[in-house]
Amino acid sequence: MHPAMMVMGVSGCGKSTVGAGLATAIGGTFLDGDDYHPPQNVAHMAAGQPLTDAMRWPWLDALAQAAQAARQNGPVVFACSALRKSYRDHLRAAVPDLRIAYLDAPRDVVLARLAQRQGHFMPASLLDSQYATLEIPQNPTIAVRIDQQVAAIIAAIQRCV
Repeated sequence: MHPAMMVMGVSGCGKSTVGAGLATAIGGTFLDGDDYHPPQNVAHMAAGQPLTDAMRWPWLDALAQAAQAARQNGPVVFACSALRKSYRDHLRAAVPDLRIAYLDAPRDVVLARLAQRQGHFMPASLLDSQYATLEIPQNPTIAVRIDQQVAAIIAAIQRCV
């Protein structure tokens, strides 16, 4: 079985950018967790409302299934907020030997990024709810601060893949 790596953290921390770069660096497939949200989840967040657990489980299942399928053909990297330990445990059960890269993101840095981001369904007004939900991983494969160059973040994670 090929390696599987999840890049996790709050909205705007760089999961998609880092995940896509890491997948390219290791010759793997990148899956963006945002692409697996059903339309009703996207509409809910776009309206400024955080998701409930009942809304998250089907999304996590769809993403896990896609990751398991992709890793049959090579390494897979996927971006997913996975804010709670229970979500990470669920993904670890569905994607055996999952490695986790936690992007440690200072709120002020993320808020500045979200203020500049255009065309994304997740409004900056939900950032505080993301931090309130976040259970900082006690056992990630690696934790990397995001206040450095993307290439340095990718290189640090790549050493763990």
